[in-house]
This record gives sequence, structure tokens and C-alpha cells, in this order.
Amino acid sequence: MAVQESYSVASNPVYHDKSPLHVLFAGESQTKPLHIVGPKIYDYYLLHYVESGKGQFRSEQHTYELGEGSCFLIHPGRLVSYASDAAEPWSYRWTAFSGSEAQAFVESAGFSGGQSVLFTNSGSLIPSSINRIADAFYSKKESADMAALGYLYLIFSEAREILTSEIHLTGTESQVQRTVKQMIHYMSAQYAHPVSIEQMCESLGYNRAYLSRIFKKETGMSPVTYLLKLRIDKSRQLLRERPELSIEQVAASVGLTDALYFSRQFKRLCGHSPSHYRSLVASSPSFQHDCLY
Repeated sequence: MAVQESYSVASNPVYHDKSPLHVLFAGESQTKPLHIVGPKIYDYYLLHYVESGKGQFRSEQHTYELGEGSCFLIHPGRLVSYASDAAEPWSYRWTAFSGSEAQAFVESAGFSGGQSVLFTNSGSLIPSSINRIADAFYSKKESADMAALGYLYLIFSEAREILTSEIHLTGTESQVQRTVKQMIHYMSAQYAHPVSIEQMCESLGYNRAYLSRIFKKETGMSPVTYLLKLRIDKSRQLLRERPELSIEQVAASVGLTDALYFSRQFKRLCGHSPSHYRSLVASSPSFQHDCLY
């Protein structure tokens, strides 16, 4: 039975000449046997998702035999070619994007060091996300541009999850060091909320005793002490720069809802009460005082 070739594409109705990240178009195609594209180069990123059939993708460094559920990312300025299989020609969806932040965007998802291919799991959201980008563009609405970016982030969020799980960390950064960095990032992002170490452990999916042990080994302090130090450092900044805030408001702004507890910890670590520290700064702008950690 002959394969019926089909092709459709939808372009972004909103054009941004210098946007940091911009989806250009999205489409889908059922190719004929041995349908070949290239060798050629593009001046934008182009991601393909193979829905069915088979084919071959050739980059400057490698040749890949790909099938259903696989993706290949074409980088701008690189010579590539891709061809459908003679017996089972592939059907795929694609989306293209560009922008000053596009390179950093794809590298943060794991497409770095020559990485161009991704093998998805069952239930992947990538094909439906590409389809939704095309639907948004077909609608011709001004909001289509923003919707397309949202779906692009979903696509590369899934890519990042898959690619980073495949990386075996070697050299200077171990899995333990990576986990500690995640803990520091979590606390740096959440210190202004009344979060607890238990909530962080649950969020990261690890046992508290294990996380406390590896964190102290890497940093020399417990997670509880690190979080308190972070909050006190931020409160010192607020006391210096926001004199209109009350002590209670400063405490709440760094995630400590009990102002009395905050004042006790501040004095214990810095040698002054928050109000005295503020008055010292106000009377002498050059005042420098390091806390006891």
C-alpha cells in the first residue's frame, strides 16, 4: 500500500526581531519512502519528534537510526541531513525557534557537547505540545506567541528530565555534590517563606538524615544552620537598606514569623539586637560588622 504524503505548517503570527526566545513555526509531515532533506544548514533550532516509522538523521559528528518516540534537534549553522526509511517512512512533528537566549536554553536542557538526539518515554508530552503550538498559531491570536513559548518550555523540561537522568556524573562533581547544590538552590529560593528542612527533604525526595549528613560533610554546617545563616544575612541587608520596615516586617520577609525568635537568633549570631544593629548602621554608614559564623 502506497504511503500518502502529507505536510502542514503554521507560522507564528507575532514577529519579534530581537526576542531572547521566539517560536517561529510548528508543523507535521508524513514522508514518502527515502524522502531526503539536506545536506543543508539552518539559521534556527529545529526539533523533530518521530511519531511513527523509521529514518536516519546525520549530523556533522554522528549518524543515528531513529524510530517512534525519538527526537532530533538541529542546531543552527550545522550541516545536517535526514532521510526516511524505504519500507517504513517516518511521520514526524517539528517546531523551530531562535533568539539570543536559545543556545543557553537548549544547553540547559542537556543538548550540549554534540548531543542532538533524545529518546522519550511512553506518554511523552512532546508531540501534543508541538501540536498545541501549531494550533495556537493557526488561531492567529496575539496570545499565540506566549502560548507557544509555554509549550516550548514544557517540551524542553521533559527533555532535560530525560537527558540529565542519562548523565553519569564524573570528574569534579559527584552525585552528592549535585544534591547539595540542589539543597542550596532550594533554600536560596525559599528562605523568604516559612519553609522547613522537612519540607525541603520531601521536595527533593530524600531522607532528612541522609541529606543532613551529606550537607554537613560538604559545607561544614547543618542545613538548619545554613538556612538560619541565610535568613540572618538577608535580614541584615533589609535592616541596612529598608529603614521604614519594622523588625516584625523584616523577620517576616526572611521567613521567620516569630519576631522574638528572630531577634534572639540575630543577637546570638551578630552580637547586637536587630534594632541596635540598625541604629549603628544609621549613625555610621561605613559601619562593618560580621556575624559570628
